[in-house]
Amino acid sequence: MKLGLAIGYSGAQLRLPVPRIVRAEELGYDSIWTAESYGSDAMSPLAYLAAVTKRIRLGTGVIQLAARTPANAAMSAGTIDALAGGNRVVVGLGVSGPQIVEGWYGEPWGKPYYRLRDYVTIMRKIFRREAPVVHAGREIRLPYSGPGSSGLGKPLRSILHMNPDIPIFLGTENEATVKLCAELCDGWLPLGFVPGSMPHYRPWLEHGFARAGAGKSLDKFEIFAMLPVVIDKDVRAAFARMKPDIALYAGGMGARTKNFHNDLMVRQGFQKQQHVSRNCTSPGGKKKPRLRCLTSSSICVHW
Repeated sequence: MKLGLAIGYSGAQLRLPVPRIVRAEELGYDSIWTAESYGSDAMSPLAYLAAVTKRIRLGTGVIQLAARTPANAAMSAGTIDALAGGNRVVVGLGVSGPQIVEGWYGEPWGKPYYRLRDYVTIMRKIFRREAPVVHAGREIRLPYSGPGSSGLGKPLRSILHMNPDIPIFLGTENEATVKLCAELCDGWLPLGFVPGSMPHYRPWLEHGFARAGAGKSLDKFEIFAMLPVVIDKDVRAAFARMKPDIALYAGGMGARTKNFHNDLMVRQGFQKQQHVSRNCTSPGGKKKPRLRCLTSSSICVHW
């Protein structure tokens, strides 16, 4: 088992917990994980942390597909990995949700499954530099040849000789994308993973490994499950400190009619709590979540 430290994304001010990260490295932690939503980005902090650490792996948990093209994601990852001395960057990818994809980035939600497949495949081609990049995907094509195209697009190969083996993980939970992750990726950032979950997910992972072929299995596939950690002598107070974050995702990170985090909690048996989270009332009587966003550190447990 390995340990990672997740620092998430910023609140109103960006303050990286550098002393904590340096101490984690000294204690033998495997990795540090950033995140992004619609404020601070996940890549820039890793470049800074590469300069103040020596060994700890630098992971995104996760970058959003709509935030950057696959070529830009590969360029950023390859650049940071080179600055960090090589073999330190881990790219965790996620699709986010329709509210952010269309409301913040101005991109169509589209078909996330196929976009993930195209995105990962293009990044692999860029990292490996085996040929100028050409990709005829269902969601993404290189060179671009759609509406507005000049027709002058040219297949290109990265000038920078990147680490060809930069690991790619997916942050995902549903059956189709867990299978895709096992097929295409080096590891998995499971959404909402709790003790006892593995029997539910393992058949999906095995299905993906079988599609990949070449003997791929759990033996060389990393799984980092998120485990929030609160240090407090008062257990009830520790639970209370976690509730705003849970409420933010179960009640606020998604539309009333489409919230993946809420759906996951319902599948895990919290139907009654799901009803409460969708029907919070403000002092004026209007039904809307009264949520407070907290920035905290979490422990990632790997096996």
